[in-house]
Amino acid sequence: MADSLKMVGLRCAIRDPHCSDDGIYDKHRIWNFTDVKFARMNVTVLNLFVEVAQRGSFAAVAKERNIDPSSVSRGIAELEAELGVRLFQRTTRNVTLTEAGDRYLAGVEPLLYELARTHEAALETVGGTRGTLRITASATFGPRCIVPQLKEFCARYPDLRIEALFTDEVVDLFAERVDLAIRLAPAVEGNLVATKLMNTRYRVVASVGYLAAAPPLEVPADIARHRCVMFNLHAFRSRWLFRDSHGAIEEVSVDGDLVLSPAVSLHAAVLEGLGPALLPNWLVDGDIASGALVNVFPTYDVTATTFDTGAWLIYPSRTYLPQKVRVMIDFLKSRLNT
Repeated sequence: MADSLKMVGLRCAIRDPHCSDDGIYDKHRIWNFTDVKFARMNVTVLNLFVEVAQRGSFAAVAKERNIDPSSVSRGIAELEAELGVRLFQRTTRNVTLTEAGDRYLAGVEPLLYELARTHEAALETVGGTRGTLRITASATFGPRCIVPQLKEFCARYPDLRIEALFTDEVVDLFAERVDLAIRLAPAVEGNLVATKLMNTRYRVVASVGYLAAAPPLEVPADIARHRCVMFNLHAFRSRWLFRDSHGAIEEVSVDGDLVLSPAVSLHAAVLEGLGPALLPNWLVDGDIASGALVNVFPTYDVTATTFDTGAWLIYPSRTYLPQKVRVMIDFLKSRLNT
């Protein structure tokens, strides 16, 4: 534990004369670690520091932990006293990191993340699949595709607790301690590890009632004469792309008076007969099969951005994949992989 915490200094989270100008530790200028006070720091206090930095509020952290706000303030004050620097600027309205606090957070946050993973790995050797699995997915994909799988998954792994955050915001996996994210995109950028869960195909769909009363929709160009239900992203509400069986691509301008998000609200609007919409296969194929919706152009591939896109399973570490994450990945692939 102490060795792990000492690495905060090695990474130059706080400026020290033993670190070069580029922030790299010089092994020829060695500290006497028995004199370094922060080697004795409490992991709980370090976690408090990270949580306050993330939420910008002592009171919010205290409420979430169900402790007295003075306990949070006292813990941060003790940490600042140990370091000899101020980590936060405090005003009556908010709490923000100082420059030193920002650098300290950059060093401490990944350290705590890896410490938690190491702790879980040790438990796995004696206890099997247990603990808490934190996952995130979009506000529509999560309830539509993930939640229906959880009954069987939880029955299979009764000692595993699931915490799910379904939002269309991009969640910081490290800051929110997320173990597994499902993201919808053509590809995954950055240093995160990703494996494709399923391909996504888009359909232009409309209700039977709408099609019976509206002008004909026989070829893609006909969509320009309809008031579409639009997704609240610029790329989705200006033009749609249609690719025929020969690979020829046609661009058609689209417009509408109803701009909605998240995707589940477009789905509801289309079912109510408010117009045609461009929606993903995983959201509408069940309705097409039941007859509630019609796939208006079944011989075309359709998109607003790119034809090759999908749902990706993303996790933060290449060096260690916890068993709880591995079993969820395998389970979702067995149920949803297309």
